Order: sequence, then structure tokens, then C-alpha cells
Amino acid sequence: MMSRNTRPVALDLLRIRFPVPAVVSFLHRVSGVLLFLGIPLAIYLLERSLSGAAGFDRVAQWLSGPVMRLFGLVLAWAFTHHLLSGIRFLLLDLDIGVTRPVARASAWLVNGAAVAALLGYLGRMGGLW
Repeated sequence: MMSRNTRPVALDLLRIRFPVPAVVSFLHRVSGVLLFLGIPLAIYLLERSLSGAAGFDRVAQWLSGPVMRLFGLVLAWAFTHHLLSGIRFLLLDLDIGVTRPVARASAWLVNGAAVAALLGYLGRMGGLW
């Protein structure tokens, strides 16, 4: 007699192919968390830079390092993606673009525009390093 195995099975999320609108929804949440976590650092840097010329020079020197430039790129992507996908979700709430082809196209547009804005920001910075 065979017994059924009723133990829970762990899903391998890397093998599941999510639709593009689901990826945009997930990245919208991730970008929101990144922006929220970046607020204390931004407030601290603003406070230090407004304390005087020496504080401004210190913050400018600190921000010119490669780690902070990478962090700035991540925040620039997070802001752009969160803004664009937020507008997309507001339009979906108004029943604009809710059909499957339009929803997929707008999801691709959001992802592409966020990457294009990131590349434009990278170009203005003169490269990462």
C-alpha cells in the first residue's frame, strides 16, 4: 500500500515565469521600499550640506565615491520606476488599459522607460566610476 506524501513543497520562484504586469507590480513595491529606506539618508545628507561650506564639501566628496554613485543610480531607478508604475496603476484604477494586450504593453513601457531614464542619468554622471 502506497501512502500519499502530504508534506508541503517549497516553490522554486526562479523557475516560475511571471507575466510582465506582475513583475512591474513587484518592482513597484521594491522601489517603494527602497525610496522609503533612502529618506533618512537623504535628510541627513541635506542637513549636513546645509550646515555650511565645509559640510557641503564633505557631502560632495562623500557622494562622489563609487559606492554612493551606485546607490544614487539605484535610487534614481527606484524613483523613476515608482513614479511611472504608480501612474500606470492610477490609469488602471480608472479602467484605462485594463485589457490584456494594453496592460502588457504599458508594463513593458514602464520597465523600458525606467531603464532608459537610468541610462540617461548614468550618461550625465559620466559613467559609474
